[in-house]
Amino acid sequence: MADDPTLIDADLLGSWGLPEQGGDKSDRGRVLIVGGARQTPGAVLLAAETALRVGAGKVQVATASDTAAALGVALPEGFVQGLPVLHGGELAVAGADRVVELAEAADVVLLGSGMGDPECADLFLTQVVPRLDTLVVLDALGTAFLTGNLDGMRHLAGRVLLTPNLTETAAMLERSEDEVQDDQLGAARAIAEATGAAVLSGGEVSYVVSPHGESWSCNAGVPGLATAGSGDVKAGVVTGLLARGASPEQAAAWGAWAHARAGERLAQEAPGFLARDVSRAIPRELNRTESACA
Repeated sequence: MADDPTLIDADLLGSWGLPEQGGDKSDRGRVLIVGGARQTPGAVLLAAETALRVGAGKVQVATASDTAAALGVALPEGFVQGLPVLHGGELAVAGADRVVELAEAADVVLLGSGMGDPECADLFLTQVVPRLDTLVVLDALGTAFLTGNLDGMRHLAGRVLLTPNLTETAAMLERSEDEVQDDQLGAARAIAEATGAAVLSGGEVSYVVSPHGESWSCNAGVPGLATAGSGDVKAGVVTGLLARGASPEQAAAWGAWAHARAGERLAQEAPGFLARDVSRAIPRELNRTESACA
């Protein structure tokens, strides 16, 4: 029987301190965020802003050409590359070469935020993922690349973090959502073992699982975190922490904790909060936890 997961709390994080944020912006990691569609530019914006807020040095975004100019204005701290889109607004395979080119200079690549069609996401990422050679976070419908193809990221062993919700977990495992809901930890372990990736599984409880069998759980959080864009914020947190030098498991544990604690504080201080509020609250929670552990 597998060991019970270790609880993620301030004591655990105090013994697992994040890398320092010293140096200039080039020393703190370059992030590339790939995703969005004509209808969902906000997803990559939330992820990019959050990655910057938690310490990434530079952020680049590759997204639908239709929205790139507006996104560049909304994200003045970042570089925005427009990509070709299909008639329905999803990213077209024609943009894959440009993404791979940008990824060559990135320390971390986040794929999937804001993609709206599983088949289109799979087709696009099939032309991207096998050509990557860096840390990768696969989020949201980006995980469609692994459905029926769970060994598709083995060439990046030790350098991948998956951040699926329960629906995406069920799709990857080709199981029913009820089955995954009944054993969320077991499902996360199955994905980690099959893919060779670390997993941060979202649900009522967040689980972090390493491909080597270690596991952690985060029971904090509030129902208000189940809001549009919240997952994009969480993906941005872990991506930014990876850029700072955290390991996939460490970034997942700290990211799950900070995201949950930010939600708890906002539920008390600002009921009716939105995902963008969580993004702004997370750095304070990271700072509180790091200061308490110092």
